[in-house]
Amino acid sequence: MEQIIVNVVYGISAVLCAAFMSYAMTPPVRVLAFLIGAVDVPTDDRRMHIKPTPRIGGMAIFIGFAFSSLVFGHLNSTLTAVLLGGMILVALGIVDDVFRLGPGIKFLVQVLASGIPVYFGVIIDHITFFGHVIEFGVFSIPITMLWIVGITNAINFIDGLDGLACGVSGIMSLSILGVVLLHGDYESALLTAILAGSCFGFLPFNTNPARIFMGDTGALFLGFTLSVLSVQGVFKLHTVLSFIIPIVLFALPLIDTVFAVIRRLTKRESPFIGDRAHLHHKLVDMGFTQKEAVRILYSVCGIMGLVAIIFSENIFSKYKIIRTLAVAAASVIVFLLNYLIMKRTSTRVLSGLTERGYSPIKNGEKKADASQTGHDGESADGGEKGSG
Repeated sequence: MEQIIVNVVYGISAVLCAAFMSYAMTPPVRVLAFLIGAVDVPTDDRRMHIKPTPRIGGMAIFIGFAFSSLVFGHLNSTLTAVLLGGMILVALGIVDDVFRLGPGIKFLVQVLASGIPVYFGVIIDHITFFGHVIEFGVFSIPITMLWIVGITNAINFIDGLDGLACGVSGIMSLSILGVVLLHGDYESALLTAILAGSCFGFLPFNTNPARIFMGDTGALFLGFTLSVLSVQGVFKLHTVLSFIIPIVLFALPLIDTVFAVIRRLTKRESPFIGDRAHLHHKLVDMGFTQKEAVRILYSVCGIMGLVAIIFSENIFSKYKIIRTLAVAAASVIVFLLNYLIMKRTSTRVLSGLTERGYSPIKNGEKKADASQTGHDGESADGGEKGSG
């Protein structure tokens, strides 16, 4: 019992160290962004903010993660691969946030970075399919690199609203943490917990209205790190369908990315050229504020993480499939119910989730002015529009 308490205190200390470091490094990084010209100026309708905003905030997340993991963790092959690949992608992100590189150069560097975990032995070499182990053999390396590059870009693709990509990354880190903890992989658990702490330390500066964006600096690092940790801690689980767990964990960014790539290819456009048709854009176009849209997507990501945890653990083995499906079905029903409520202006304000300060027309009452301050004291329009 004493050793358990020591380990818990040790882990909490590591997470707090990462969060405090990430939080404390954000103001200096913000100053640096203005000094080097890493500022996002809204020039098209795809951007959701209205004033120039610094965008290399991912540096603070990386510093918080790197410092805490080196102090509290062990410099094993996984951590070495994450730090080396992460440094490359952070450098790429900084250059891109300043000079706006072409998609071809960024993709090439991502592919090169994905080779670093492979070199250190972090490889998807098999999956489990209904008790049968399927070995990938010579295809292990390209499959691993495809997964890492895919998740890296998936996180980058959803980085379109204030706090969305950072919060989703933090939630997915906690989901991976739950999976690997239940399976006794404490090294992976420590790294994922530190990553979550780094995200949540930065999030106060990134929520709407954002004072700084992660930029490609943060999105690429978070996507890369999450993908590597999932390879090491999730793909190697001995479950009935091992490959289902990481797919469920990353369902939100993966689905958005798949549809984005298909959408752009059907229009004969580059899959790496941004547009304003992502899921988060659709929610905003339907009338949701940025905060409302982000909260909806947070809840979806959290439920998917819970489904993955339940499906992965042997303590649910007797009725695991039934319980997993029950949670998934309940989450879909609850989500649709809230979606229908929030979609209608007459019921949205009654839900308590809305940022807008209007009231439904009732007994001849006048609808409140949309610019009126809401119940929680915040501006009724949810603050200024931002992205990232």
